[in-house]
Amino acid sequence: MFLDQNTSTPLNMKNRLKSLLIRSLTATLGNFLVFIQPKKARELAKNRITLVHKNKKHMSIAERLMRAALVRKLEKIDDYNTIAESNRDFWINNATELFEETEDGFETNFLPKSTFIFDLLKNEIADQTESFDTLVEIGTGNGNTLNYLSSAFPALKRLIGIDLSPDQIEINKRKFKGNNRLEFVAEDAMEWVKEHGHGNTIFFSNESLEYFLETQLQGFLNEVNQLGKIIFITIEPNGHYHDLSTTPHSQLYGNEPSFSHNYPLLFKNAGFKLWHFSQKPWIGGFDMQTFVGAKNF
Repeated sequence: MFLDQNTSTPLNMKNRLKSLLIRSLTATLGNFLVFIQPKKARELAKNRITLVHKNKKHMSIAERLMRAALVRKLEKIDDYNTIAESNRDFWINNATELFEETEDGFETNFLPKSTFIFDLLKNEIADQTESFDTLVEIGTGNGNTLNYLSSAFPALKRLIGIDLSPDQIEINKRKFKGNNRLEFVAEDAMEWVKEHGHGNTIFFSNESLEYFLETQLQGFLNEVNQLGKIIFITIEPNGHYHDLSTTPHSQLYGNEPSFSHNYPLLFKNAGFKLWHFSQKPWIGGFDMQTFVGAKNF
């Protein structure tokens, strides 16, 4: 088992202070640009989640500064049910544009920063006498990660990508029609697990469980645990303020907003054992990216 939580080193504190300073300066300049270009500001801010995630690669410097200011001005939302319903509606009906905007994140962020956990997974399952035959990705998005995993784990017979967006699922089916080991399904993850889930499966999520309410996520993990022999890998964000050792319950995270969950605790409550837990600074060292590997055998 590998346990590491580097959240309070002097270097990380320095990075956070630097990040705060940069955010403050960019927001100040952005406020000025918003004031003198109100029409452009309205165009940028017409969709809350898209504004939060919009790919900077396709924006001018002025637009980036305006975006920073607009994000800081987003109205605070405190009602958890409203947040969950709003986010679910977005991912069902409006996600394809965002997936297209952020597609290069697979190359620039996921591959260099996250794939280490799959090397650890290979070691974890190397001595298993009963092999895993299926991998299920919760929130498959544009399908790039699932396609990568099909190459990384050639012994897997089926790799199933579940997503709420019917439009994105159809795009993925066309995009990866040459890979007959991939299956894409537009469905709610809980409903799919209840109808089609089975043991000897590896479950994986990448920035998807953050949109579950805490009670929904606990129920989902409980349901997955009952399927049989399961390994679960999750890569999810946590707010910099969320001390998992002292705060058991979920907190609001980010400007969408979504939820910063106590993933180690939720997995343990569902009956899983952790074989990996670590956190890395994320978004300029301000927040954390949490990596969890869990199993129920």
